Amino acid sequence: MSGARTAPDAETAGRMVEGVLDRLASSGDRAACEAAEELVRVLMEFYGGGFARVMDLLGRRPDRPAREAVEALLRDELVAGLLVLHGLHPEDTPARIARALDALPQDVESTGFDPATGELRLRLIGSGGCGCGGSPDAVEQAARDTLACFAPEVTAVTWEADTASGPVLLQIGAGPPGASVSGPNGRPPATATP
Repeated sequence: MSGARTAPDAETAGRMVEGVLDRLASSGDRAACEAAEELVRVLMEFYGGGFARVMDLLGRRPDRPAREAVEALLRDELVAGLLVLHGLHPEDTPARIARALDALPQDVESTGFDPATGELRLRLIGSGGCGCGGSPDAVEQAARDTLACFAPEVTAVTWEADTASGPVLLQIGAGPPGASVSGPNGRPPATATP
């Protein structure tokens, strides 16, 4: 025998769960029994949501080629998280990190991942140009949440400053080109140069 466990069928798994819950109930510890029942409910909702998502993603275009269907599943945070949880995700860690970063609303790049420590170094690139791309805390939280689904091997995130792009100086003219503009005392106003 190779020692590999085979997954029980649905009926056997259901009986096993009931057996564990019955043992907890017979122990007399009502709080432990309620916690175990809640845990089973949460896990069932989690897996049920994952399977519903798989069916939804596959059912949207049942005629699509298999590779496109797999790509749709791998892009989905819930499905990807389930695949990673069970060691079934076909992509390696760097590919899953890249996929997670691509899913973020902000442009974020990896500057390195240390598999030994689980530390991922990230840098926010660009700001969207209008200063309305979200707070740094919101971007950081979105990155952590997305990485937790796609690449749970990332246990620490360090943010580096984006040294490539400095502040942009926006100069606003006071009138059309060639128009004479004077300051409060008749002199031309001071201008800032980059």
